[in-house]
Amino acid sequence: MGIIVQEQTGLFHLQSSGMSYIIQIVDGFPVHVYWGDRLKHRESMTDLLLHTSATAGLDRLPQEYPQYGSGDFRNPAYQVELEDGTRITELKYDGYRIIKGKPSLTGLPAVYTENEDEADTLELELKDDFSGLKVVLLYTVFADRNVIARSARLSNTGAKNLRLLRALSASVDFSGKSDLEFMYLSGAWAREGNITRKPILQGETRIDSKRGMSSHQLNPFAALVTRGTTESYGEVFGFSLVYSGGFEAGAEIDSFGSTRFSIGVNSFDFSWLLSPGESFQTPEAVMVFSGQGLGDMSRTYHRLYRTRLCRGKYRDEERPILVNNWEATYFDFNADKLVSIAKEGAELGIELFVLDDGWFGKRDSDNSSLGDWYEDRRKLPDGLADVANRINRLGLKFGLWFEPEMISPDSELYREHPDWCLHVPGRRRSEARWQLVLDYTRKEVRDFIFDSLAAIFSSVPVSYVKWDMNRCLTEIGSAALPPERQSETAHRYVLGLYELLERITTEFPHILFESCSSGGGRFDPGMLYYMPQVWTSDNTDAVERLKIQYGTSLVYPVSAIGAHVSAVPNHQVGRITPLDFRGDVAMSGNFGYELDLTKFTDEEKETVKRQIAVYKQIRGLVQKGDLYRLKNPFEDNESAWMFVSEDQEDAIVYYFQVMAVPNAPWRALRLDGLNPELEYEVQSGNSGQKSIHGGDRLMKLGLPLLYRQKDYESGWFRLRAIRSGKA
Repeated sequence: MGIIVQEQTGLFHLQSSGMSYIIQIVDGFPVHVYWGDRLKHRESMTDLLLHTSATAGLDRLPQEYPQYGSGDFRNPAYQVELEDGTRITELKYDGYRIIKGKPSLTGLPAVYTENEDEADTLELELKDDFSGLKVVLLYTVFADRNVIARSARLSNTGAKNLRLLRALSASVDFSGKSDLEFMYLSGAWAREGNITRKPILQGETRIDSKRGMSSHQLNPFAALVTRGTTESYGEVFGFSLVYSGGFEAGAEIDSFGSTRFSIGVNSFDFSWLLSPGESFQTPEAVMVFSGQGLGDMSRTYHRLYRTRLCRGKYRDEERPILVNNWEATYFDFNADKLVSIAKEGAELGIELFVLDDGWFGKRDSDNSSLGDWYEDRRKLPDGLADVANRINRLGLKFGLWFEPEMISPDSELYREHPDWCLHVPGRRRSEARWQLVLDYTRKEVRDFIFDSLAAIFSSVPVSYVKWDMNRCLTEIGSAALPPERQSETAHRYVLGLYELLERITTEFPHILFESCSSGGGRFDPGMLYYMPQVWTSDNTDAVERLKIQYGTSLVYPVSAIGAHVSAVPNHQVGRITPLDFRGDVAMSGNFGYELDLTKFTDEEKETVKRQIAVYKQIRGLVQKGDLYRLKNPFEDNESAWMFVSEDQEDAIVYYFQVMAVPNAPWRALRLDGLNPELEYEVQSGNSGQKSIHGGDRLMKLGLPLLYRQKDYESGWFRLRAIRSGKA
């Protein structure tokens, strides 16, 4: 396993334990030969190309990093403008290098290895002699994961300037495959994570974000799946971009029935000036193959992102159960009110109190004070440290909300530095939520934010930070960049954000950072590299969260999915659901509460105590176990999923019914991921009753469900293998 090279034929065979990816150099062009189930390496593998050559025309050649302008009329992976205005380049193979392990990417987040035996990296060097453009294609193959991590580094080795007009991270040509379907995550604010799936027809099927962020609307992920693919059947080719800015991903079927998929930084409104000697590194595309359906693809992403993308102290630690005061108080609070919620939380077993928006500047609504990161002594006369210490004495840790990328026109910071926001001279500055976006391309802006936050973290016992971002980028220009580099602003903003996040998470490693962007507007792998969990959606309605959390889990591990119980009627949709139902949905993620705990009845307090006690027993399994999706809320009135330990001896199953069904039929829930040879003790979380069933029976016949004629009904079951002594 690893990388096998046949220099005489120009063939490169990348192998993992269950996957092969094959490239061959044909007439100087790197050509895609195969990606799929692992093949035994043979000397005759060049026959897979069916004697393809460039003489037949580049339009028919399945390329690895195609160009436009010399015979290939499909979407290119890159485009470069020379000083004379021409845009023709032709990259040809110029050598290769194999590296043990996986090198990091300069200035960009990426998956990593902890020892060099985990992966091998192939660098394919391409060059256009006329322009001096050099491109290094990076392929990392993991030994025990069906994963290829791809990116490209473009360099100017010539004597004249080059301008990149397009620089994608990966392109794959699937020869003769026109029967694939395109799958991605779509939505909007409060409706994130919708699974969209449609056939690909001749032409182009494309998703993108032009918002300067990965967005609520479309996530930087797409998959090509064979028709008929289910959770456990069919071929899946997943593409996930480790990037937090505007992106594009698309599949194009040509007239010969081949499909080209490409993904990377959005080419719209993008260019990058490469002076002689300079390089541009594209973000990383993480490509996952599954021959056993969507569930296997998801679990591959989950394990990789949970352990080789997330970093720091909290990567492997169980996450604390929190209460957030936002929906309890909004901007109307004082120190005593906050402590009263924390006191109630301590009695219920909660471990972390989070003070949300409204604690700084003169922030009585969302129309002022962003950028003025100092405590509001009107609300907190003895300061943040006093509130935090009072809460710590109750046995809870203390967390704090920030929105560090934004600035309010009504703020001391804006009055002092009106040019520190993204803007274009002479044009209006579009406000959203009465705020503008700070220009993170500027070092002095990033330094100011670092110093402001560091001053608080150094004087207040902060254990958790909710890092929010509540609007997209507009008037994307920088007063600090020359005219010829203005179209670099959006990408430089993301690079500046990453630089600040690297600095601040390194300086304060004890803080658990949670990313938020009005909920899931920036739920992407780039942010997970710095912050191991994300506030999944501002919509806390349990029924809507069934879809949001199910869809998000297509790519992202449950350890990254923030999920809270909120008050009813729900603040986003007005729905009233039982506390048990809300709790079961939220316990299927990083669990917490977002309401006024002091308003609970005695009966509700007992329910919450029970929920917290249960979650403390199962959170290791939920956050680190393998997820199996059993019933799809996008297709049915029911939802179900389960979490299984690595040794298959421990599992928990959650089942949800949205609306009652008259004269309902007998039902059984077929489980997955168990060991068919083991016997399991099954305990109902609702009734406490226990029974014993074989793993094969539970997966083939299913677990009987007791029907209750009730809307918003949920239940859970704990499974323990008998032979392990856990039962």
